[in-house]
Amino acid sequence: MHSEGMAAAGGERWSLVGATALVTGGSKGIGHAIVEELAGFGARVHTCSRNAAELEESRRRWAEKGLVVTVSVCDIGDRTDRDKLMAAVKENFDGKLDILVNNAGQTILKPVMENTAEDYSRLMATNLESCFHLGQLAHPMLLNATVAGGGSIVNISSIGTYMAVPGIALYSTTKGGMNQLTRSLAAEWARDKIRVNSIAPGYITTDMTKDVCIHQMGTLLIIQFSLFLIL
Repeated sequence: MHSEGMAAAGGERWSLVGATALVTGGSKGIGHAIVEELAGFGARVHTCSRNAAELEESRRRWAEKGLVVTVSVCDIGDRTDRDKLMAAVKENFDGKLDILVNNAGQTILKPVMENTAEDYSRLMATNLESCFHLGQLAHPMLLNATVAGGGSIVNISSIGTYMAVPGIALYSTTKGGMNQLTRSLAAEWARDKIRVNSIAPGYITTDMTKDVCIHQMGTLLIIQFSLFLIL
């Protein structure tokens, strides 16, 4: 619920006015919701997507709502594209970044024995290498953060890193690596006043997960319920 909703509920609890944020993969799904939430609280947000048409349509809708969002077409799995993305962010935000949300990702629904070398390379580059590289590129700008006492990185992981689900071994492996990267960066960059956290959503119906079969979806829902009982 962004600031409009908070006001209707009895007033804002916080404000991100003056903050800057980069959210990867913001044209749809979880990323789209994160962009709207941050911008709704007053942050200036930059987001990216591989699909130029979807990105422009999202930007238009955000502008109609009065949300300050700029966009870049970017394949987050491509190193050159990531360099160009961060150059645009640096220019748009005058070298200051308060929040980095590594949300963009891909999944491939295949048994392990059907995964190819190309599948492996693509998912590692998109889901894991991108987080490592964008963290490196963002670090100098996060040092200039002016909100909440320091910069913040949020990595969007998956419940699939905690329990095994058939058909997404490769995807879960990349997200497991993301979780360890999160721990390592949190320890190393704490002295720079940069917080690094990971969020592991359960099954959420998005364009990326719409092709998950009924069996896999049922397994994920059972896992979510089991974790709820444990916690």
